[in-house]
Amino acid sequence: MRRLLIRPGAIGDVILSLPALESAKADYTEVWAPRITLPLIRFADRTRAIADTGLDLIGVAENAKCPALETFDEIYSWYGSARPEFREAVAHLPFTFFPAQSLPKTPPRIEVPPSHRLDFAIIHPYSSSPKKDWPLENFHAVAAQLKTEWCHDRIDDLYELACWISTASVYIGNDSGISHLAAAVGTPVIAIFVSTDPLIWAPRGDHVTVLENPSVAEVLRACAQHQVLKSL
Repeated sequence: MRRLLIRPGAIGDVILSLPALESAKADYTEVWAPRITLPLIRFADRTRAIADTGLDLIGVAENAKCPALETFDEIYSWYGSARPEFREAVAHLPFTFFPAQSLPKTPPRIEVPPSHRLDFAIIHPYSSSPKKDWPLENFHAVAAQLKTEWCHDRIDDLYELACWISTASVYIGNDSGISHLAAAVGTPVIAIFVSTDPLIWAPRGDHVTVLENPSVAEVLRACAQHQVLKSL
């Protein structure tokens, strides 16, 4: 059985889908996803960036084809589920479509090499939209009280980033894909939500603390539970 899994979306969307993707593993499994997320997909026999497949032209460009689709016995797709023109163009292929924003039944887990947690906090004060960002000065106020790790080097490989995050005592961040990454490696997470719905978008796991529009003091109290405060 050759099965193709197609999962578009942002970093957090793909991470939330990892349990469903892995549970669909077949004798041969190929996963097409955004390029940046490919290092996180560890179970597949092969991964490809959606942008390299020509998939995005089907149903858009005249006579657009993706010959690789013809080589699979089954295709599970989170791509094109809301695009009638795409679904019509691939109607002759063994597609099963899933809602793009389907929520996971189990929290995602990304396996990383075992390591001891070190006594430092990671603060990631960014997201995909300024509307989702807690004020930067608030993050600075929290950082002043913590043994905070400042990483000035860019880590492009998300799996390498996951391995580093897994060594921290606590991670503090907005509603972002990197917050989902931190939760998926088991690091205690304080996820701050200011405009989006945490019931839909929050990282999953019993080690995740979700705070909606918190004060600096509330974030510090949450940090205190992880024993990373220098002082209150």
